[in-house]
Amino acid sequence: MKAPLRSLMRDESGPSHGPTGDPDGGPGPSYAERVRGCLIGGAVGDALGAGVEFLTLAEIREIFGPAGVREMTTAYGVLAPLTDDTQMTLFTAEGLLRASVRARDRSGCHVPTVIYRAYQRWLVTQTMSRPPDDPSGWLAAQPILYSQRAPGAACLSGLRAVTMGTLDAPANPTSKGCGAVMRSAPFGLVPGPPREAWRLAVECAVFTHGHPTGYLAAGAFAWIIRRLLDGDYLLAAVEGARLRARRQRRGGEVARALRLAITAATAARAARVPVTPERVERIGAGWIAEEALALAVYCALACPDPAEALLAAVNHSGDSDSTGAICGNLLGAAHGEQALPAKWREALEGRDLIGRLADDLVREFDRDPRPDAEPAPMPSWHGRYPGA
Repeated sequence: MKAPLRSLMRDESGPSHGPTGDPDGGPGPSYAERVRGCLIGGAVGDALGAGVEFLTLAEIREIFGPAGVREMTTAYGVLAPLTDDTQMTLFTAEGLLRASVRARDRSGCHVPTVIYRAYQRWLVTQTMSRPPDDPSGWLAAQPILYSQRAPGAACLSGLRAVTMGTLDAPANPTSKGCGAVMRSAPFGLVPGPPREAWRLAVECAVFTHGHPTGYLAAGAFAWIIRRLLDGDYLLAAVEGARLRARRQRRGGEVARALRLAITAATAARAARVPVTPERVERIGAGWIAEEALALAVYCALACPDPAEALLAAVNHSGDSDSTGAICGNLLGAAHGEQALPAKWREALEGRDLIGRLADDLVREFDRDPRPDAEPAPMPSWHGRYPGA
């Protein structure tokens, strides 16, 4: 990659293994298509699940019919809303951009600290109704982000703490909710070895979720996204994350959850059985980290069609917007933006904002830009992404 975060991505994993193109032998989506797909796909899944997050499966079927949710719904008074899952994911991406700018200007930086400050800016959006008079950077100036969309208690309490959580002294040491997982996809979008994506996700997860399962699930998710960006098939990427989790001290819950998702999805595809909500709920409800990741992985692996996978990921009695968001991140990173239904992408609240941030990630980190890509960052780049 062209940005200084290259120096932070020590390649200890060796070359990428597995197919790099699509099953038909084509080149596969470009880096830009995968980055846009990941961020937009996460927002699509988030929006699909937002309207049913706190409903049981019986209630979903009573309201939407036997098939459950099939299209975008309204929540928080908005059609296809952007919730806390997407909000925090965007601030993760913004933090990575600002870390890269800072590293370029100052020959290095402590990336987790820059990400922590990005999450502090998100926290401000949860306490104010509009941007402050002098917001720091472009993202914090977006009025659409100043909405409370059921933010997680652990995220709020961890970021309100007096000190920044670390691996040695994590915030909320008993919390393994999915709040760290659902915001961690961008760590996998920065080119570099997957174990570095894992490390950064873990070090930033402990700001709010200090239980090992909570932060290791975030690491596993970032690893999977990174492998998908390198062109691995989803099954290979997930299996790699499972094996790494199994080798981690106290990584057993994450490894077992991923094994359950792989086994169940493989069986469903082999038997050609439909992915029903009842089968989805055998994986879990998604409120806790390893279940949210496993449920999203199961739906993405078991359903051949991305739209059906997203619908499967939200039609259950659990944390529907988070599982939908994680599944959307996976599908978009694997297949690119165009694999996601256009009508859902177009309905998204904040779709232009999300697309612009995705394009900025590509502009900063693309190692092999297209001939028609935008030129290198201009002086105004520092105004958009100050290195602090």
